[in-house]
Amino acid sequence: MRTCLWVFAVVLVFGFVDGKKIERLRTERISGMVLITKCVLGFNNAGSAGDVLDDDPVGRLKVYVYELPSKYNKKLLQKDPRCLTHMFAAEIFMHRFLLSSPVRTLNPDEADWFYSPIYPTCDLTPMGLPLPFKSPRMMRSAIQLISSNWPYWNRTEGADHFFVVPHDFGACFHYQEEKAVERGILPLLQRSTLVQTFGQRNHVCLNEGSITIPPFAPPQKMQAHQIPPDIPRSIFVYFRGLFYDVNNDPEGGYYARGARAAVWENFKNNPLFDISTDHPTTYYEDMQRAIFCLCPLGWAPWSPRLVEAVVFGCIPVIIADDIVLPFADAIPWEEIGVFVAEEDVPNLDTILTSIPPEVILRKQRLLANPSMKRAMLFPQPAQPGDAFHQILNGLARKLPHDRSVYLKSGQNILNWTAGPVGDLKPW
Repeated sequence: MRTCLWVFAVVLVFGFVDGKKIERLRTERISGMVLITKCVLGFNNAGSAGDVLDDDPVGRLKVYVYELPSKYNKKLLQKDPRCLTHMFAAEIFMHRFLLSSPVRTLNPDEADWFYSPIYPTCDLTPMGLPLPFKSPRMMRSAIQLISSNWPYWNRTEGADHFFVVPHDFGACFHYQEEKAVERGILPLLQRSTLVQTFGQRNHVCLNEGSITIPPFAPPQKMQAHQIPPDIPRSIFVYFRGLFYDVNNDPEGGYYARGARAAVWENFKNNPLFDISTDHPTTYYEDMQRAIFCLCPLGWAPWSPRLVEAVVFGCIPVIIADDIVLPFADAIPWEEIGVFVAEEDVPNLDTILTSIPPEVILRKQRLLANPSMKRAMLFPQPAQPGDAFHQILNGLARKLPHDRSVYLKSGQNILNWTAGPVGDLKPW
């Protein structure tokens, strides 16, 4: 083992003595990476992901699923089946999971939590992008329905209810941050627990107590692209995606707050960086051949790359200031990932090549733990420890509800007429 670390260290040191030697030493450096991968494979024990990931939520909470008219869910999916495969599909699969989950109760009087099966992102453009503009009216309509037909919403004004809102900026329901901030979280959802992909500290679109989840990535498709574990990781840094959004932000200063543009301008000719806008058919295989996978923000701080990196054992390099990561109370992100401040992107090569080999090895061992991978996926059928169960664990940890959430007779906190005028129109 010591020999492996020593060879890797030598490769890094000599590879960066003289910038002019980069191209000549590319093969030499990558062979050091190959050696590290082979050494990792010599470990029999994968790193521990922590006991919390293996918690079983069954017996710790009961969830009542409202039976809503199909216009809020199934009919939307029938209209556009693409909703099943896009990155926001957690709202659909969470519904399906709960219908057959042992935590479901058919008696609302014994429920700890109430769930409304609404698919607010299942309204797609021809290009497959979700349109959030009808979502606030859909949510208002559903809440009006459950508050009129069941007594449970009114006793807490939603404080014991949870909603899955996987839009770019959660329940702010807009894909542009400036507009999302201007809108804020839908007022009727302010007391509810929001299960959302968006997470950023000190942001108006993330309420305290929200549960941040991974975006949906198709488990079966990813499994079909698995390569043998003994294939060496011969790519140092890997990224495929946009650097500029030429249609909405051609200069690159607003999109990704300029971080992606900085990656391209600084490292497009660096042989350590395999980066491109091309999305090859070998994308999943390439991630499994890489040591580091860049996970920069785009319009929002999160993307499916985070899921892909963890599943494929590629150390995620997270470039998104103040991001709140999925299941952060259970997944040791500091131990498995590398965090780079957006302003430090020009120093990315120095930062990554300065990481000690033993630290890289530890991160790879932790990523090899099956519990870590399961926690990031929404498989069909569900599996113990998967993302469904992590959501339930997060809800269970919020129990029991504080008595203060229950309102006195006639007491009202939420303002049903607050928000943009367009949100008040019937859906």
